[in-house]
Amino acid sequence: MTKKSTSLASSLMGAAFLMATSAIGPGFLTQTTLFTVKLQASFGFVILLSILLDIGVQLNIWRIVIACGQKAPDLANALFPGLGHLLSVLIGLGGLVFNIGNIAGAGLGLNVLLGIPVEAGAVISACIAVILFVRKDALSAMDSFSKWLGLLMIALTFYVVFTAHPPLAVAVAKTFNPDVLDTTAIITLVGGTVGGYITFAGAHRLLDAGLTGAQAIPETNRGAITGIGIASLMRIFLFLAALGVVMQGLPIDSANPPASMFQQAAGTLGYKLFGLVMWCAAITSVTGSAYTSVSFVRTLHVSLFQRSTALTLGFIILSTVIFLFVGNPITLLVVAGAVNGMILPLSLLIMLLVVHRPALARTYRHPVWLTATGIVIMGIMGWMAVRTLLLL
Repeated sequence: MTKKSTSLASSLMGAAFLMATSAIGPGFLTQTTLFTVKLQASFGFVILLSILLDIGVQLNIWRIVIACGQKAPDLANALFPGLGHLLSVLIGLGGLVFNIGNIAGAGLGLNVLLGIPVEAGAVISACIAVILFVRKDALSAMDSFSKWLGLLMIALTFYVVFTAHPPLAVAVAKTFNPDVLDTTAIITLVGGTVGGYITFAGAHRLLDAGLTGAQAIPETNRGAITGIGIASLMRIFLFLAALGVVMQGLPIDSANPPASMFQQAAGTLGYKLFGLVMWCAAITSVTGSAYTSVSFVRTLHVSLFQRSTALTLGFIILSTVIFLFVGNPITLLVVAGAVNGMILPLSLLIMLLVVHRPALARTYRHPVWLTATGIVIMGIMGWMAVRTLLLL
């Protein structure tokens, strides 16, 4: 394997894990546990539907960004002046809300692991993220960081699935024939997996690695599918672990649902494993949220473009300071997923309009079936967003 192909493979895996670990944060753990308690085995159908929606979203957006060779806010501004700035503000604010929860989750993880106060754990974790971004090889370090901690999360959660003894036959049956359908759960899951900044995390990482143009579409497809696959695997493992606990009639503490689930499934060891999984999920999401949100925010003014590192550090520090004043973010984490799910239809609409503007798409021709899929997903998510708002 040549040095160039090795570098490309590393960038693809880095982009896939960046997208996946950006999605697998404290909100991901909390949402999955809460909705499993609420819907039980029928939550499997929500997961299946969300995976299909996620794939449709990621294939559309990753391909469009890479084929057009520009980051999303630049494409949106080229489509209509000021539109990219609006998108940047929405995604920047959504990313900030998520990152407050990520910082909190990192603090909680270290609290469980080491017994230190949550606030101290949050500050320590923020410092680790800052150190990662001030390195000269920050992008490469971020890739490795996301990959190894992502694999560790999946392995630990897989162990908890075994200790929870979930009813696999029931889970499979209800995945295809659910007793109940919850639109709020769907929009929250999709929003938490590919909504807001997460949708663009991997695509922007590939652009920074130099992957661009229609000739890069095969690699882009692989990266998008791999990222969704990693996040979906973790979602399924969490669902099965929580379902095993729920079906045994064991109580889940609403104050910290995922911690309670891990403890009920595997005792004291499970509780410590939760701390490690939570910290891995949170700290990788901190880096993913900061990197991608700043890739949008810096387009708001030319003076910000050359200050990416300073903006990223400021984003992490601001998230930490807000958490120290806000406190418990459990409700915030669920709401953030729903809000980002509402941003998703707008993001998808903008990208579909971009790819059908010849001056922006250049020689690339977006497949009709992907455009149709994007329109259907946009309609579904838009309808669910309106329905969710009316229920608030």
